[in-house]
Amino acid sequence: MDQCPCDAAAPCVSATLSLGSEMYTVKGNNGILSEQLASMKEQSMIILKEFITKHNVPDYVPDETVEVTSEDDEEALDEKPSIRRRKRK
Repeated sequence: MDQCPCDAAAPCVSATLSLGSEMYTVKGNNGILSEQLASMKEQSMIILKEFITKHNVPDYVPDETVEVTSEDDEEALDEKPSIRRRKRK
């Protein structure tokens, strides 16, 4: 984040967001320094939200759900070792 000496009329705060291979520049709006920082935060959050939304969309969604058959369940039960309890004396 860069800060330059300036009067209250001109924006003097800017930042560059590097998200993967994409670069975004955010600048503060006119106003005092705290107002510029607040506007930068809002702009940054919007950029982050759009980036996350854009990159979290699955490329492939199957039309049918994968169902587990009862044969698969029986095979899984056959693979479990038998457990014997010890007798207490």
